[in-house]
Amino acid sequence: MIKLQWLIPLLPVLSALLVHLLAGRLGRRVAQLSVGMGVITFLVALWQIVVFITSDQGPSWMGIGGNWGSVYLDPLSATMALVVSGFSLIVHIYSVRYMAEEPGYARFFMLLDLMTASILLFVTAGDLITLLIAWHLVSVMMYFLLAQNTESRPGERYAFWTFLTYRIGDLPMVLAAVILFQAYGALDFPTLFDRLMAAPDTEVFGMPAAIIAAGLIAVSAFAKSAQFPLHTWLPYTMDGPTPVSALMHAGIVNAGGIIINRFAPAFVNADGVLHLLFVVGLLTAVIGSVLMLTQNDIKKSLGYSTMGQMGFMIMETGVGAFSLAVFHLIAHGMFKATMFLSSGDLIGDARRHDDVPQNPLYTFLVDRKTGKPTRLPWLAIGVVTLVVPLVILLLAHWAVSPDFFQKQGAIVLLFFGWITGVQVLFATHRLDATNPVRMMLMILLSFALIVIGYSIIGHTFETFLYPDEAFREALYHAAGLDAVTFDGLVLLLGLVVLVGWIGSYLASREESLFGNRFSELRLTLYSLISRELYIADLYERLSQALLEGSKRINVWMRWR
Repeated sequence: MIKLQWLIPLLPVLSALLVHLLAGRLGRRVAQLSVGMGVITFLVALWQIVVFITSDQGPSWMGIGGNWGSVYLDPLSATMALVVSGFSLIVHIYSVRYMAEEPGYARFFMLLDLMTASILLFVTAGDLITLLIAWHLVSVMMYFLLAQNTESRPGERYAFWTFLTYRIGDLPMVLAAVILFQAYGALDFPTLFDRLMAAPDTEVFGMPAAIIAAGLIAVSAFAKSAQFPLHTWLPYTMDGPTPVSALMHAGIVNAGGIIINRFAPAFVNADGVLHLLFVVGLLTAVIGSVLMLTQNDIKKSLGYSTMGQMGFMIMETGVGAFSLAVFHLIAHGMFKATMFLSSGDLIGDARRHDDVPQNPLYTFLVDRKTGKPTRLPWLAIGVVTLVVPLVILLLAHWAVSPDFFQKQGAIVLLFFGWITGVQVLFATHRLDATNPVRMMLMILLSFALIVIGYSIIGHTFETFLYPDEAFREALYHAAGLDAVTFDGLVLLLGLVVLVGWIGSYLASREESLFGNRFSELRLTLYSLISRELYIADLYERLSQALLEGSKRINVWMRWR
């Protein structure tokens, strides 16, 4: 069965080779060849995971020479191979018509195949060297795909910006691999992880190897998954083709969450690093969500939305919910791929017709106008939207896993789930409706179905991805805080959310507790957010300073 694992990254390579060789003879029909190979790759990945689940043989490893150049078949690699091949197939099919009028049609499909092969090799790699090669290839192929249109100066510029950020993420990954090999003397993952779990306190150069390696991997994941302040490459790569944006936002940017899950045995022995993941993820989620609200470009807004979701994903790993982070990236990938591919159609329609779509949801979300005033009492709405989400969340998780509430990470996730549910219910009850009571009941029913389904699937997926219960408990335990700090953080976050709700309510009624005394401060804050915290401008100044410095050095050294 493990032999099939080799086929998954090799089939896209074969497709790219055939596209290159037959492009002159087949013309634009090479796209059909590429799509056909994508279908075969997806079917092989689907067959692989079905056989893996039904056979119950456990993880397996196979190399072509020594203990490197290998593939690894376990729940994580089998799941991600299916997800990546599925997303890639959708993007291939969409690109057949979308890229028909673009130059370099055959080259685009060849690059798309090579990118798919690189990601599949990354998720199925069975040793450190293969993983590093795939990690590097993803960066290189990303650059070529973003710079597909060689006549676009901004496209080339931001593609190179992405390439540089990815290089920043590569170096810590290389150092982590060197430290792990130096400490445990193994390249292949099964041997490496067994030795790491057996001797987690092993030191290299007088430092704990697991903690240092986990910290370096975390920094690498921050760069790949657009965590603050290494996020600017993500919203600024919108000059690339829309199918590339869909593939990048649905799959490539998730590399950070995947690499953290792959090295879970290192993170389970590095509790301080998990706290770092939580802080950076939380900060990224908040900043990405805030910046998204001030964008007037649909693709850039989606870019900051992806940044916020990546923050949530990293935050989930920081509280020990590693499997939930994988589940999150799969769900977000499906959602964001659909959004980007639809945004391409919307942009095309907008270019042909200047009419603005009219429907209650658009009016509510974009024009910020509510429909008819609701007849439901405001106090009743407030109580229902505060209490019902909490009850549904507690009952759903208690029914699936009663011991869920004994973990701090689970409490944090429930807290965020409750806040999100309250915000959704409180916002959507003002939608235009002839019968507000029936509409509120339908919203509550939909919310309950989503939470129950998410809880069941999430807990089942956690058991599949990490079948060892002791290891799952160790992950949550490593992410824990002392009781005083934990209670203080929950109380602080609760107060921040309460202040936010009061401010939002007063803003909706065009009222303020402080009158116009802080209007200048509000305008300054809005300017700061609308200019994306000036971080991109800061990087621009730094790059110009570096270029000026290099020119001066050339003059001083008389280099020609």
